[in-house]
Amino acid sequence: MSGGDLASGGGPLPPSDDPWVRLRTATSARIGLGRRGDAMPLGAVLDFQLDHARARDAVHAALDTAALAAALAPNPVVQVRSAAPDRATYLRRPDLGRVLEAGTTLEAVTGGVDLVFVIGDGLSARAVQSQAAALVHACLARLDGVSIAPIVVATQARVALGDPIGDGLGARLSAVLIGERPGLSVADSLGIYLTHAPRPGRRDAERNCISNIHERGLSLARAADTLAWLVREALRRGVTGVALKENRGDEMGQAVTGGTAPALPPATDR
Repeated sequence: MSGGDLASGGGPLPPSDDPWVRLRTATSARIGLGRRGDAMPLGAVLDFQLDHARARDAVHAALDTAALAAALAPNPVVQVRSAAPDRATYLRRPDLGRVLEAGTTLEAVTGGVDLVFVIGDGLSARAVQSQAAALVHACLARLDGVSIAPIVVATQARVALGDPIGDGLGARLSAVLIGERPGLSVADSLGIYLTHAPRPGRRDAERNCISNIHERGLSLARAADTLAWLVREALRRGVTGVALKENRGDEMGQAVTGGTAPALPPATDR
């Protein structure tokens, strides 16, 4: 019997007899939903519809750039947008989200800079609005000695938009914080993509990804620790992506270079 099947008395199994109770605490996946006749229980159907609505809202929501810039204070903020003129076009034309709006100019930092943070709305402005500023502050607290460009807030942005931005500012590294594609269990997941020597034409294999940053996933503190470690290793070794593998479980904290490409994290907004 699944957890929601009818017991002999015609009602649901009591929690003490439900074999799925313990398993549900270990995952957000929909398991042991049970049935009512030939269909799922009404509660499970309504939960599914609610999560689907949240995912759709996350995709279509607009980023409040003014509030985000205020939350990033006192750090200087530059606002840009991609070549996608509106949300509908952005969703249909991923290529336009990877290039800057025509006429956008970025002034290179004199002498170059180690790192630029690019905050893009991606496919979940909700994730960016609720977590990006706190994550940037946490990262900055761990990056003493690393020179930082003005923070760039980008709308209608895809991951690769960080390439022309980093190139234009003369940054050695770009860290793109972006809303990941929402699913039916998480609609506010944030991802970070770190790229060495950003410039148009960089491939996904040349980036390091820190994924699933949200309340029930990777914590902001752990994400900031991981990014700070990767930034320092990337600056020291001059690489990111498959050539720079995280091995922070090693007591010496050494990176592993070379080898085959790791499995991709959950798909984001590429």
